[in-house]
Amino acid sequence: MWSRRQSRLKTLACGVEELRCRRREREAALRKARREQQLVSKRLLREDAPEEAGGQSAAVLLGEAEVQQFLRLAQRGTDEKEREKALLSLRRGLQHPETQQTFIRLEGSMRTLVGLLTSNRALLQLEAARCLHELSHSEQPAVAEACLPATSYLLTYLSAHSSDFIELCLYTLGNLIVESKAVRKQLLAQGVVPALAACIQSPHVAVLEALGYALSQLLQAKEAPEKIIPSLLDSSLPQHMLRLMQPGPKLNLGVAVEFAWCLHYIICSQVNNAMLLTLGALSTLAMLLLDLAGAVQRMDDEGLELFFLQKQPTLLPEGLWLLNNLTANSPAFCTSLLSLDLIEPLLQLLPLSNVTSVLVLTVLCNVVEKGPAYCQRLWPGPLLSCLLKTLVLSDTEVVGQSLELLQLLFLYQPEAAQAFLQQSGLQALEKHQEEAQLQDRILALQQTAIRG
Repeated sequence: MWSRRQSRLKTLACGVEELRCRRREREAALRKARREQQLVSKRLLREDAPEEAGGQSAAVLLGEAEVQQFLRLAQRGTDEKEREKALLSLRRGLQHPETQQTFIRLEGSMRTLVGLLTSNRALLQLEAARCLHELSHSEQPAVAEACLPATSYLLTYLSAHSSDFIELCLYTLGNLIVESKAVRKQLLAQGVVPALAACIQSPHVAVLEALGYALSQLLQAKEAPEKIIPSLLDSSLPQHMLRLMQPGPKLNLGVAVEFAWCLHYIICSQVNNAMLLTLGALSTLAMLLLDLAGAVQRMDDEGLELFFLQKQPTLLPEGLWLLNNLTANSPAFCTSLLSLDLIEPLLQLLPLSNVTSVLVLTVLCNVVEKGPAYCQRLWPGPLLSCLLKTLVLSDTEVVGQSLELLQLLFLYQPEAAQAFLQQSGLQALEKHQEEAQLQDRILALQQTAIRG
């Protein structure tokens, strides 16, 4: 009797571990793709009026002599209008990669631009900052490093009076941060974390969105877990980030998404997730997702399409990614998730989209794989009926994730397997038996269900 039980426990442990490893591999690939996509997605602000741009939107290639001429005019023009016009022409030229290379090769060019950035003429300062912004958008690391002399001034101007100017500085810093380790090292030495922390209390939505972008670029650096995140967690940033993600009339979707990315990188670092729990990260996400789930429940099909799919295409997935990262390796977070009664609201999000479904199912897998005590909190309940509905869908990834969740549930809660058989679960699986990606998982689930 003991040997049979020991064998079953060993088989159970192996099955759960295999499912966990397979899911973690897929998640690692997804996270890597998301991270790489985010890394290359620099932001670019261009707001030239058509008449101001002369009706031309294409970048202008400037030679060395032209770059020198525009710099000279910007520095020593006869009047401010001429100086501003010269900087405008230079900025359009800096939209061209070859002009950027020409600019950084010219001796004294960056010194001249920084001098204009620090002048007492507001319009010249703004145009110089826009020139730096164009340079920051370059794909060449050498161009970003050439901007090093400007970084301390960009940080200083985060306390400027103009919200537009602060926004421009933040996006420029965000672009530079992601491109160059030397830039990040210098910015850390110059106090970038306190400077960003001071910005988060801005009343301007555009500034907060730009701040979220710059901060997320900083947090995804390879050295972030060791050199950046600890100092960030010691600042006031985390509690303000969570404040800006709380549901309610003041919630701004763009801002919430940017800070969701920031939390994503902090959580993945595993530096001090317990602190985030203390600050109320899970309850904030719970309230946010409950609010979104309530919105889904209150709306008819037309309202759902217009409100949710257009206005909130990214906030919900980001919130679910955060729940996934929090619950992946933490029984404490899974316990808190159950204590907050978040399971049923999560299930309400399953029909929304394939992306949402996969993420919800992944979070539930995180909970179920923690063992029988966690499964008992889910059973009985609406989980099985919801999973049976996902099995009629045609999306392979959604169905595959449902199969893994069912496998875990059956291993830990045999009563669920019996209910699955009674509710024609095997017939639901037949629809997918010809799909090569699902055949092994379907066979394994059939065997587990029949064994009970």
